[in-house]
Amino acid sequence: MDSGSGIRIVFGVDTITQLPEELARISGKRALIISTPQQLDQAEELRQLIGDRVASVFSNAAMHTPVDVTADAMRIVEEQQVDCLVAVGGGSTTGLSKAITYRTGLPQIVIPTTYAGSEMTPILGQTADGVKTTLRDEKVLPDVVIYDVRLTLTLPPDISGTSGVNAIAHAVEALYAKNKNPATSTMAVEGISRLSRALPIIAGDSQNIDARTDALQGASLCGQCLAIVGMALHHKLCHTLGGSFDLPHAETHTVVLPHATAYNAAADPRAMQQIANALGTESAPSGLYDLGHAVSAKMALRDLGLAEGELDRAADLAVQNPYWNPRPIERDEIRELLQRAWAGDPPQT
Repeated sequence: MDSGSGIRIVFGVDTITQLPEELARISGKRALIISTPQQLDQAEELRQLIGDRVASVFSNAAMHTPVDVTADAMRIVEEQQVDCLVAVGGGSTTGLSKAITYRTGLPQIVIPTTYAGSEMTPILGQTADGVKTTLRDEKVLPDVVIYDVRLTLTLPPDISGTSGVNAIAHAVEALYAKNKNPATSTMAVEGISRLSRALPIIAGDSQNIDARTDALQGASLCGQCLAIVGMALHHKLCHTLGGSFDLPHAETHTVVLPHATAYNAAADPRAMQQIANALGTESAPSGLYDLGHAVSAKMALRDLGLAEGELDRAADLAVQNPYWNPRPIERDEIRELLQRAWAGDPPQT
């Protein structure tokens, strides 16, 4: 089927077998397969599946899409006369694929193995000299997304949990975004509901196909929300912490989300009620904090490697060029928010 953004979506179990057909659909004859070093085995499986239509494999995709890594991949694109991209993995591989397409216009097939949701968005985040910047351009959207539930069964429960909360963050911000609308709000509520229901089940039973299906569908919905509406404080904080302090992407989203939601709670009570209802709790910030614990995620920035002495600089960076937010961005309050997130304290409204 086609999404509202024109992306062709293939969803199901064992749908990866349709890759040769989808490659033919975009007239791909010299594909660059993209993965992280940890997912090289999956990349090699795809090489076997599509055979002589593979020009090369690039397995050095990295978090936050460093521009020097993109430059390395671009050299292979040019040397091997690559005419399409096949990205398998999470946000790191999707980000690199988008970065190459942004520079070349090459068609993409993205095969998500996590719940990042970035495959459904026109947003590209790139890091250079310790600063992460984002851009929004429809041309970075994939041509095809193949969701194969079976590929997510090997995603460890802890990574599944943080990856899923990362996706939920897209939907949470969609509910209080400046350009929110009834359609995105409906998708956001459904995405939060599916993921928050599925993730604790996956934490205890990683092979549960029904829960994995719910989570993958929820992640796609959350990504589609972010494709339509703008980002706010939560994403600004995470882009700052990831790009400037090299904190892990999904884990940082999981820690920060309850606190960013609490910061905005009084500014949009209706959105908070929608989030709470989707989570099945009374309080949106507390529900998100409890969900992090339910999936055994680390809930303190200090446990992700951020030193307390870096909090002042993080606050200073976070208030520079702020994204639109329902509540005004105030440096002292952001510093206090970061302190609570660093310590792992419950969110405070």
